Amino acid sequence: MARMEDRLFDMLEPAVAALDFTLWGVEFVRAGKHSTLRVYIDHEDGVSVDNCADVSHQVSAILDVEDPIKSEYFLEVSSPGMERPFFKANQYADYLGETAAVELTMAQQGKRKFKGIIVAVDGDYIEFNVDGETLKVAQSSIKKAHLVPQFN
Repeated sequence: MARMEDRLFDMLEPAVAALDFTLWGVEFVRAGKHSTLRVYIDHEDGVSVDNCADVSHQVSAILDVEDPIKSEYFLEVSSPGMERPFFKANQYADYLGETAAVELTMAQQGKRKFKGIIVAVDGDYIEFNVDGETLKVAQSSIKKAHLVPQFN
């Protein structure tokens, strides 16, 4: 996550936790007057539209008071969904053996975009099996990554 997203995460996490949800991640997509702040929440029992509305009201109040984003933006609150984006290294640990689509900030072992099986998490490093080869990647070098849903 970029610095702005880190600050927003730290600002919003206590309020989301107070509503009994986990703040999974925060993403700010810049697009001028059409910028979007996405807040992903999670709960072991799932997330409903009403849950998102409740969290949205709480988050909006905090953002109105703190005013951390000076430009116009839309606020979206949702579940991470089936294609769950990953924001922190420890989030991969619950998905060992699953496939993730990853885009790196710079190519590593000749790969910038790849799909790989999540093999291990060691601190800030995530290990993937990519076409039979091991690729160990620092979370800081991941531009974006998400779970690839498997349908049997």
